Amino acid sequence: MSTPTGLLFPGQGAQVVGMGLALAEKYPAAREVLHRADTVLGISLSKICFEGPIAELTRTDLSQPAIFAVSLAALAALEQAGAFRRENASMAAGLSLGEYTALCAAGSLPFEDGLRLVRLRGEAMQAASTAKPSSMSAVIGGDEASIEAACREASAIGIVSIANKNAPGQIVISGELAALEAAEKGCVARGARRCMRLTVAGAFHSEVMRPAAERLRAALAKTAIAAPRVAFYSNVTGGRVDSPDQIRENLAQQVCAPVLWEASMRASLAAGTKRYIELAPGTALSGMLRKIDSGAQSLPCETPEHVEALLASK
Repeated sequence: MSTPTGLLFPGQGAQVVGMGLALAEKYPAAREVLHRADTVLGISLSKICFEGPIAELTRTDLSQPAIFAVSLAALAALEQAGAFRRENASMAAGLSLGEYTALCAAGSLPFEDGLRLVRLRGEAMQAASTAKPSSMSAVIGGDEASIEAACREASAIGIVSIANKNAPGQIVISGELAALEAAEKGCVARGARRCMRLTVAGAFHSEVMRPAAERLRAALAKTAIAAPRVAFYSNVTGGRVDSPDQIRENLAQQVCAPVLWEASMRASLAAGTKRYIELAPGTALSGMLRKIDSGAQSLPCETPEHVEALLASK
């Protein structure tokens, strides 16, 4: 592909029973990635992806490695078909958990290390959620300044803050239950149309996750991270990051820091990437991109038909 093309990797919440199955049935390379994941973790992760049940697949400690593995299986299918090669990507980025997948695709993080890290990340985030009952809420409508003001006011009750700045009109807040409820009411009082509580284990990307961040920091200190071979855009800074030390530090901060997805995508667009491939599962990132820049193009890759379409578009 002569057109600069970026790779986008989804985060937790994209999981769906059956993900990766059609790709694994058609492409041995995709099947091999999922088999490697099973072997590394010592569990039948692929069976959980293919058959569920959804309650199992939604568990934080399983959904994170499952999405990581399926995304890389989709990339392997693309490469086997000759539709795209990861080293030809103009950039790579992932939403929250997807950062680990993007770093693996960019040659910064070995597959096995990435898989173990996201399993640990999921376990640590689940433990932090259990220790401090909390949740997240999508604010529909409302401007960023008003949402920040509502969170500041509610912080007198407990931890609550903006967790995701995904796209225009798509902001997520996160915190302890009482403080989150107060912030939701404050957002609506300041002009938001409504707040929609998310089905998550806890307050990701807030200070509730501090114990998880410290566990991750310790694991990351023992993990080899190389400079990415393609441009990598960070959730924490909202811009390109090349330094392995900075990547390691950002990954440690990331579970408590807000996800600056809109900023990172705007930086990538400004650098010249207008075409993207969103790896399985799901197409949520493509929807966000349309809100950020209606002229940008994002193509899905979660079925053999998508792979064939991408091959035809070369």
